[in-house]
Amino acid sequence: MATHSYIGISELHPNFSHPKVAGIVIGKSDVKSFPDRKNFAVDRFTFSFTIKDSPDFFVNVSAWGNDAYINGLASSFSVGDCVTIENPLVTSKDPEKEGRFCPTTPSHYRLLVTEAHSQVLLCADMDTVNRLLPLIHLPVKDSRDFYSLGDIVANGQNLNGSVINILAAVKSISEIKLFTTSDERKGQRLEVKLFDDSVSSFPLICWDREAIQLLQTLTPRETVLFIADAKVSFDSFRSSMTATVNSKSIVTVNPDTKEASLLFSYVKEMSQTGALDQDETLEDLPVENITEVYTVSQLKEKAQENPEVFFGITYSFISKLDLDSSVSKVIRTRCSRCKFLASEDMESCTNQLCPGRDQVFSSTTGFDLIVDLTDHTGTLHACTLRSPVAEKTFDCSTEEFTNMTDKERTATRWKFLLERCKIYVKIVPSTKMKGSIRGQILDCALADPGEVKQYMSILLQKL
Repeated sequence: MATHSYIGISELHPNFSHPKVAGIVIGKSDVKSFPDRKNFAVDRFTFSFTIKDSPDFFVNVSAWGNDAYINGLASSFSVGDCVTIENPLVTSKDPEKEGRFCPTTPSHYRLLVTEAHSQVLLCADMDTVNRLLPLIHLPVKDSRDFYSLGDIVANGQNLNGSVINILAAVKSISEIKLFTTSDERKGQRLEVKLFDDSVSSFPLICWDREAIQLLQTLTPRETVLFIADAKVSFDSFRSSMTATVNSKSIVTVNPDTKEASLLFSYVKEMSQTGALDQDETLEDLPVENITEVYTVSQLKEKAQENPEVFFGITYSFISKLDLDSSVSKVIRTRCSRCKFLASEDMESCTNQLCPGRDQVFSSTTGFDLIVDLTDHTGTLHACTLRSPVAEKTFDCSTEEFTNMTDKERTATRWKFLLERCKIYVKIVPSTKMKGSIRGQILDCALADPGEVKQYMSILLQKL
């Protein structure tokens, strides 16, 4: 089908006969049902979606019909697909309904699709598809019109109930929580943790299946979102602000904008320096609350089954501990604000995207070690052991360690190397490689032989 046979969204008018429109799907609602006013024994089904055919023009489309037609149509395409709509009814918008339940569009009209008169198909014309695909990365609002997460936190309850635009990166994605309401309706909930250069973790909640389907596919620490018309609320349970994606929201993944590009560069820097891993210590459990004991293989298996961070205890040997390397490889200095590697004599952070570049430079110096943990089931490689946990483990400060002789450092190393230890760990499943995990040591001490014996006895009983 030739490109010129389509009517542009900007040109739509109710007087058109048999219009034909092509666009990329930038938003989509869940299917809903209502009792038919003419026949109460029958339900009518509906869902809406939003299509875009140029940088500035997009329109809402509503489909109505019976169960089989609507659910079949809804499952035939997703956000990001290019579709053609033949013979929709072009009708004037109802400002009240559109304003409450649908994304805000620049068009004066909306399109109505029914089984008897219209047809919605995946676009088969590759020239049209190639023209439309880049539009998925253009936000539907001005790319400069957004709140940073810091702005939301700073405004706090003054923004409660507001609908705003947000630019932020994806830090982590939780598992879907399924539930059943009191009237037996099934529901689902997904929480995504966002971050930017001002706030390290901010919750985004999603209840709609279509939006969850989109967000589930994202890669944490590699994805930036522009969320148009997110609702922000004060959560009294958390005593903090949260954002929610609803039927009015349009989520643009990895926007093609200057502002998003700057944020993406910051995300990349933070990920490469390990600053995001260090930042996660803010959310650590107190070790006295960690009680579940795991073998190394059990830690790996749980991380493969569950993408969420979890905590545990392992009675393992430290099989790699390079304490007798050069001091510069054991003790490192990082920027206090962005955790970028630094040197003590620096006057400013070398990270171009550090949120504190215009402020007086401050740094922290501490142990920064990579260790391996091994038991009879395998080895957990590349676990981080950092200050202040390392100082407590080795019973010495960084200054005392620096002043040690080579012989003293080697003696400290052999006090723990290949010795059975009781280790409290935080396990972070990798977002980049399936099956890969990162471990962070929260507490480590030589294991009590009686404890180890009791643990091994319980383990043998389970075999």
